[in-house]
Amino acid sequence: MFAVVRTGGKQYRVAPGDKIVVEKLDGNAGDKVTLGDVLLAGDGGSLKDTKGLTVAAEIVAQAKGDKVTVFKKRRRHNYRRKKGHRQLHTILKIVAIGDHKEPKKAMPKAEAAPKAETKPAKGAPASDAKPEAVADAQKASDVAGKPTPNPAPKDEKAAGAKAKKAAPAKAEAKSASTKNAAPAKAAAKKSPKAK
Repeated sequence: MFAVVRTGGKQYRVAPGDKIVVEKLDGNAGDKVTLGDVLLAGDGGSLKDTKGLTVAAEIVAQAKGDKVTVFKKRRRHNYRRKKGHRQLHTILKIVAIGDHKEPKKAMPKAEAAPKAETKPAKGAPASDAKPEAVADAQKASDVAGKPTPNPAPKDEKAAGAKAKKAAPAKAEAKSASTKNAAPAKAAAKKSPKAK
């Protein structure tokens, strides 16, 4: 069933379950509202009598519309006025038209989706894993807690050779940085030219 109602100077075609945005109506969210100015009502292809017919609605929210900029200008008179405006709206949910209410929807049945098999993280024992796999996982976690060996070479000669190779590179870096440094103040001053 549908109906055409008038509210706030505008007409709206509504059916049970629809949500509409109308001009501001008094009330808070959750309040029930009755729209009595029904212009047309019908069910399918046939029209119904609208005498005494009302539309029951519930206020969903009180809101503001988008901002509208009002700009006035009179050319060659240095007259400019700029204002913004946000219209107040009420969001309604149509509950019933006369005695015709919204049909209740059946809850969709939850289908049992097959669960994807997930692999346990490394080192974490799986709940349905074999006892051998659990023992291997525990050994892996024990190994993970041990410190790693020192990667430095055992030969002192090899260690000394690496240290000597690294030292000249640092010296070159120091000498390179002094070449790009700014000249001293005394050297920067130039002597006056002889005339």
